Amino acid sequence: MLTHCHTSPQKPARVVVLGSAGFVGAASVRHLQAADVPVLPLGRGDIDLLDPKAAEGLRALLRADDVLVFISARAPCKNAAMLLENVRMVEAVGRALKAVPVAQVVYVSSDAVYRDSPSPIDESSCAEPGSPHGAMHLTREVLLRSDYAGPLALLRPTLIYGADDPHNGYGPNRFRRLAAAGKEIVLFGEGEERRDHVHVEDVAELVCRLALHRSSGVLNAVSGETASFRELAELTAAQFSPVVPVKGSPRSGPMPHNGHRAFDAAAISSAFADFSMQPWRQGIAEVCRQVATR
Repeated sequence: MLTHCHTSPQKPARVVVLGSAGFVGAASVRHLQAADVPVLPLGRGDIDLLDPKAAEGLRALLRADDVLVFISARAPCKNAAMLLENVRMVEAVGRALKAVPVAQVVYVSSDAVYRDSPSPIDESSCAEPGSPHGAMHLTREVLLRSDYAGPLALLRPTLIYGADDPHNGYGPNRFRRLAAAGKEIVLFGEGEERRDHVHVEDVAELVCRLALHRSSGVLNAVSGETASFRELAELTAAQFSPVVPVKGSPRSGPMPHNGHRAFDAAAISSAFADFSMQPWRQGIAEVCRQVATR
C-alpha cells in the first residue's frame, strides 16, 4: 500500500508543516529538524485555513520543490458544523496545491476512517467510518486525491499519547494527569475494552520518514499490540507515588468498537525495516517520567 520514490532517505529541499504548533505537528517539526531537513512551520497565526484568503496566502508561501505536511484540523470532529469547517480547510489547501503542485503531500489522517472488524485492521481494510471524526478525515483524503496528482502519503494513526497532549482524552493522557495530581482513575465499566495506542514521537518519526522517502500510499501508525484501559490505568498509576486507586464505574452505553479494535502493523516493518513502534508499557512509563521531572 506504500511505495517510495526514494529507496534510501533523501532530504527534501524544504518541508512545510501545516499545523506546526499542534501536538503531532510540533513533534514532526522536531524530527524533521533533527534529520537536518529545512522546515517552514506554519501555525494558525501564520495561515488560518478558515480565512477566505487562506488559499492565496498558502500559495504565496509554497514552492514547487516543497513537501507539504498537512496536519491542521479542527479535531476531534464531533458534529456536522466541525466537519464542514474541516472541509473548508482542505478546500483552501487544495486550491493552493492546484496553483503550486508541490513535490509531495503527507496528510496525517486517522484510523477512525476504518470500519470496525473482528480481524486486525490493515491498510487494505474497508474505509467506512462510523463517526463524524472518521468521516471528516476520509472526506479530506478524497478531496486531496482529487486536487493533487503527485505523491500523496496518507498516515492514519490510532490513539496517540504523549507528554504534551492537549485533549486530555480518555486513556493514557487523562490517566497520567489524574495520577500525577493524586486523583483516583475512574474507568468506563471495568476498562475491559482493548485498544492500540502509539507514542506521538513514533508518529512524528513516521511523518519524517515518509518525507525523506517521498512515499505515496497509505500507512497506519499502529503498534499492532492492544491493551485494556484497566491495564493502561494500572501501569500509569504505578509510575507515581502515592499510587492512586483505579476503579470501575457503571457503563451508560455499549462498549465502543465492540470492545476490541486491533491492527496489523506489518506494513510499517515492510516500509521501514529499521524502525519499530515503542511498546505501550515502555512508552507510557517514559512519558510519566518525562512529566514528573518538569
